Amino acid sequence: MDIDLVFKIAAVGIVVAVLNQLLVRSDRPDQAMLVSLAGLITTMMLLVREISSLFDLIKSLFGF
Repeated sequence: MDIDLVFKIAAVGIVVAVLNQLLVRSDRPDQAMLVSLAGLITTMMLLVREISSLFDLIKSLFGF
């Protein structure tokens, strides 16, 4: 796992946290929830690529 992935996930988390607080304080909790959900989906998309490459590595290691 590359350290850039950790920084990308941290950046998404910080941006989502700031936007979430701004939206909650401006009395828009429904949009804050959507921002949190978008951040979760973005993070999962980043992780799916890495998990896919891990499975490809394991597959080639065992010769399947």
